[in-house]
This record gives sequence, structure tokens and C-alpha cells, in this order.
Amino acid sequence: MKCLFWGCVFGILLTYVPISLARETLTTPDLSKIDHSQTWRLINAECTAAMEAGRSVVRLKPKGEVTSASNIGLALVEGLQFADGMLEIDLKGKGKTERSFVGVAFSVEDGKTFEAVYFRSFNFLRDDPYRLRAVQYVAWPDHTWEKLREATPGKYEAAIKPIPDPSGWFHARVEVTKQKVRVWVNDGKEPCLVVDRLASRETGKVGLWVDSHEGWFSNLKIQTAK
Repeated sequence: MKCLFWGCVFGILLTYVPISLARETLTTPDLSKIDHSQTWRLINAECTAAMEAGRSVVRLKPKGEVTSASNIGLALVEGLQFADGMLEIDLKGKGKTERSFVGVAFSVEDGKTFEAVYFRSFNFLRDDPYRLRAVQYVAWPDHTWEKLREATPGKYEAAIKPIPDPSGWFHARVEVTKQKVRVWVNDGKEPCLVVDRLASRETGKVGLWVDSHEGWFSNLKIQTAK
């Protein structure tokens, strides 16, 4: 009877182990401390934090003047490495008349080496083909949007349905696996973008991403697989 009892216990433990290994860790970085070097690392960016409607909101802007070339600003979470999992964030661009670019970056090595998913809110309501360029995946330095659009037009950028308000807040979920990136916006039941990952790095820093103009961010959640 004792052998039978301990055999059942051992069997239960063996069954339980994979469930434990599959657990995930949720991190909610404090956006109100984005100017604290112990918790955030800014690369080519300046920021301000404030409370808006009861939540912490960050305004992130690249340093320098606006030019026709990309000017990337990053705010990275210190002490966290991200390999795969889910990123959730509320974002806001500058509306339908100004060319602002807001998103999230992952597998970041430095200001020139990263993957990112970002949004062109000024394209949300425009006619095709511009609407088909509302959300974009890139993997710098080898796979910029220019190179991807030239080599594989329409593969790494897409429209968003239902269409968000270009001047308002919208919610994004970005699922990152070793092979794929999937993006959902607001209450969309299907991902608006599904692409193969192009970077050779499997892990790196993670955080907020802007290009050229300022953007606003709130409610960042980072879910990583253990």
C-alpha cells in the first residue's frame, strides 16, 4: 500500500512539473519613474511623466531636429531581458495630419540594433495604399522599413481593423515567439499583422519606441515565459 501511495504522489508531481515550467512572469514597469536611471535607460530620447485620468502617462520624444531620415528614441526597462512573450501597451500618436511613429522595441542591443513594432496613426484613415501601412515590423539594422517595402511589399506592414481614432489612445498587444510576431489592436479578434521574425538575436532589452516625433504611452505590461 505504501508503494502504491508514493507511486501515486510521484505520478502527480511528474504531471505537475510541466505546468510549473509553463508559468509566465508579468512585469508592469513604473512609467512615473521613466527619468530614473536605475529603472529606465533612455537612448537618444527625452521624456516627461504625468498623471492623466488617473493613470501614469509618458511623453517620449527623440532628441534633435525632425528630418526626413529616421531619428529613433528608446526608453528601455533596466534589469529585464525579454526573449519571448506578450507586450501590452496603450499608445497615442499626433493624429492624422502629423507623421508620428509610436511603438515598442524588443531584442534591443543598442540604438541601432533592435526589433520593433510601431504604428503610423496618420495612416489609420487614409485611402489605400497608405492605410495598408498603419502597422509595421522592422529589425534593424538589416531590415528597415525601406528595405522591407522594396524587397517584400506589403508583407511586414498592414492595415488595422477596426480602425482606431488617429488622434486618440489605442491598445496594442504584441506577441513575440522565437519564429513569429503577431499584433492585435483594441478589440480586434484577429491579429492585424503576422510576420516571421528577421533578427538573429533571441533576447535583449525591451521598452518604448518613437521615431521623428513625440508619442504618448501608458499601461505597459511585459509578460515573459520562464
